[in-house]
This record gives sequence, structure tokens and C-alpha cells, in this order.
Amino acid sequence: MQKELSKLVKIRFSDCDPIGHLNNVRYIEYMLNAREDHVEAGYGFTYEEYTRRTGCTWITVQNEIAYLKEVRYNAKVVISSKTIEISDRMSKVEILMKSEDEQTVHSVLWMTIIYFDMKTRRSAVHPPETKELFQKFLVELEEKDFKSRVATIRKQNKNTVAQ
Repeated sequence: MQKELSKLVKIRFSDCDPIGHLNNVRYIEYMLNAREDHVEAGYGFTYEEYTRRTGCTWITVQNEIAYLKEVRYNAKVVISSKTIEISDRMSKVEILMKSEDEQTVHSVLWMTIIYFDMKTRRSAVHPPETKELFQKFLVELEEKDFKSRVATIRKQNKNTVAQ
């Protein structure tokens, strides 16, 4: 089973600033759209279907993003995502935007998400079957905080350029 899911995406001109770089807000939109596709393909459900069936959904409570290397219009990038933390009420997802050859990381996003009951309008405990599903996709990272993770990726990017 593949724990890190990925998708090739083309950067559109309309999503770029006047000098042809992907707009910072658009990085997040591309990453969230890819994650939605990853969940459907890998986890076997859409957010809409899950919410309709259970009355619960996931709400992002924190985003941490680092822009490491610009992305230009018409570039093709690989966007990958993986679950890096799971608890009773919370999960954390890492989304990477990489070059088409996957040698350079353009951006890294950590999303902290709570499980949310739409009826009570409060956080809720993941049902056991949902938590078990997420556990199957859990990827343990060496770095336990965002700053350390970004430093590791910057170093990897630098080593790739040096080769």
C-alpha cells in the first residue's frame, strides 16, 4: 500500500503573478485540491460523501507553509501528501509540491486538522474505523517540528543543485 499519494499538475498562467511565478495563495489551493484527489483515490471516499454519511468532517485549524523555490507558469509539478500524525481528535498532513522529476521541493505545507461534528459544531473523536484507516497511511517523519522539517528539505534541495 502506498502511504504517500501523488499527482502531476500543470501550473496555469492565470495563477501566476506578473513575473510568471505561482502566486503564494495558489500554492495552497493547488495543494488542497491535490489532497482532495489523494483522499478519494487512496482512502476511498470524498469529503462530501463522508460528511453526508457521518455528519462529521475535518476542519483545518493551522497551516504552516514554506516557499522554498519559485514555480513558474506552465511548469509541471508533483504534489504529494501523507498523514504524519493522528490522534483521537486531530490529524496532521504534510503536502509537498515538487519538481516534475521530484528532485526539488518547491513548497512544504503542514496542515493541522480537527475532526468536527457538524451537528454539535464541536470537535469530536475519530470513529475507530476512520482512525484505523488513517493509521494505515501514517508516515513517521524524523523531524517532529515544522522548522526542522523545512531545514532538512532546504538541505536536500541544496545538495540536489550541487550535484
